[in-house]
Amino acid sequence: MAEQEVSALRMSFGRQCRLLREYRKLTRDDVGEPCSVSGSMIGAVERGERIPDTALIHNLDQVLGAHGLLASVSDFMAAEKYRAFFRNFAALERQCYSLNAYAPLLVPGLLQTEEYARATFRMRAPSWDDDEIEKQVAARMERQQVLKRVPRPFLGFVIEESVLRRPIGGREVLRKQVKHLLDCARLYFVTMQVMPMDSEEHVALDGMLSLLISKEHQHYAYVEHHGGSQLIVDKEQVSLLQERYGILRSQALSPRESARFIEKLAGEL
Repeated sequence: MAEQEVSALRMSFGRQCRLLREYRKLTRDDVGEPCSVSGSMIGAVERGERIPDTALIHNLDQVLGAHGLLASVSDFMAAEKYRAFFRNFAALERQCYSLNAYAPLLVPGLLQTEEYARATFRMRAPSWDDDEIEKQVAARMERQQVLKRVPRPFLGFVIEESVLRRPIGGREVLRKQVKHLLDCARLYFVTMQVMPMDSEEHVALDGMLSLLISKEHQHYAYVEHHGGSQLIVDKEQVSLLQERYGILRSQALSPRESARFIEKLAGEL
């Protein structure tokens, strides 16, 4: 991970695992064997040094007799692999009911190909080493499991035309990315729109915006800026941004027009 600090969530989870293990008078190897991991891995989890995946969290919950206590934080623990400023939103995204996003600079992470994602991380300054880049690419690809989740979420995207023309990673990377977008646009639960560059009206000039409704039907907004981000929970602010996004959709090409536009662009690349 880019951030080397151990988060409070990981420390708390690890301590709970250790306390439950000691209460049941089990060694780390006793816990690791039925979880199909080593005792040293259990120790690393207890110290907050390793991020357990979802399967290991649920196995630990069963082996340690936690009755759902450990499993209840699996979505938030899975988000620990992302950069600190994105973790809270990533945890909500995993189980969202719906998500709508405006992308002014890059293809949204949920729709990126592996090659495109890798190219975006290579643009970072200061640069990351290859190992860190591959970790971030893997984390971004893992996010896309939401596209395969059952029940399917409702997903909507408004993407700037300039994003579809900017050859991040080179022309071949962009060509494959545009074709992938066309495939995504054909999914029945995805709505995709293009904001054309010749549009004289644009209500979202303040930058990227994501609107999320959680599985509990709570409404959130998320914005990013250089060096950080903001997860907005205030109902009045979220409502205002929802209205703004609605206007933005009316200013963009319709989903059908957008699909034709993306298909034409793919043929030109």
